[in-house]
Amino acid sequence: MENQLRPVTAARQAQLDAFNRLLDILDDLREKCPWDQKQTMESLRHLTIEETYELSDAILKEDLPEIKKELGDVMLHLVFYAKIASEKGAFDLAQVLHAQCDKLVFRHPHIYGDTEATTEEQVKKNWETLKLKEGNKSVLAGVPSSLPSLVKAMRIQEKARGVGFDWDTPSQVWEKVEEELAEFKAEVESPSFTADQASKATDELGDVLFSLINYARFLDLNPEEALEKTNLKFIKRFQHIEAGARQEGKKIHELSLEQMEVYWNQAKHL
Repeated sequence: MENQLRPVTAARQAQLDAFNRLLDILDDLREKCPWDQKQTMESLRHLTIEETYELSDAILKEDLPEIKKELGDVMLHLVFYAKIASEKGAFDLAQVLHAQCDKLVFRHPHIYGDTEATTEEQVKKNWETLKLKEGNKSVLAGVPSSLPSLVKAMRIQEKARGVGFDWDTPSQVWEKVEEELAEFKAEVESPSFTADQASKATDELGDVLFSLINYARFLDLNPEEALEKTNLKFIKRFQHIEAGARQEGKKIHELSLEQMEVYWNQAKHL
C-alpha cells in the first residue's frame, strides 16, 4: 500500500520551514546576485564534486559540526540544479522529489507491497531485479563511468552480488587474491620486464587490486574508507617529520633516513 502522509509535528514543521527558507534565499540570489545569476549546471558540477569530497572527509573524521556544514553545502547545490532546470522549463524541485519518492516506493515492495524480504541480501536482490524492470539493460548499467576506479570496482562487485554472482566463502576469495598476486609477481620478475613494456604488469596489478577490493567487500570492510584512513595517517606522520626538521632548523630533505624514522616512530604514538 502507498505510504500515507504523517501528521506534521513541530520538528517536521521546523524542517519544512528551514527548507522553504533555503528556497526563498536561492530565489533571491538567482534574481539579484551576479555570481549566482551566472551559474549553470556545468559551472556548478566541479564545485559539487568538491563539496561531496569535503563531506566525505568530515564523515571519516567523525566531525559532526563539519558534517552539518557540508550537508548544507551539498543540499544547496542540489536545490540549485533543480532551480536552473525549472528556469529552463525542464522540471522543478517538486517533480524531482516526487520522482524519487515514487522510485523508493517501487523499489521497496516489501514495505509498500506484498513482497517479503527479511534480510539485507533479499532487499538488494529485489532492488537489482526491479531496476532491470525499469529499463536498465544491464545490472552494471547504473555504475557511473566517472566514479573513481576504487569506488567503481566496489559498486560493480556489489551489483554482481545482488543477482547472485559471487563467491561462497571468504577463503575462496583469498585464494583468488593469492593467485593474482602470484601472477603479478611473476610478471614483474620476468627477465623481459621493463618499465617501457609494463602493459601486462599493469593488467595484473589491476587484477590484484580488484581481487583485494572483492575480499574486503566479502568481509564487509570498505576499502575506499580504509585507504583514505591510511592516507590521512601517512599525512599526519609525514607532517610530524617535517615539523621535527623545522625544530632542528633544517629542511626535511636534509634529514637522514634514520632521523626521519625516529620522527616517524614518534608520530605513531601521538
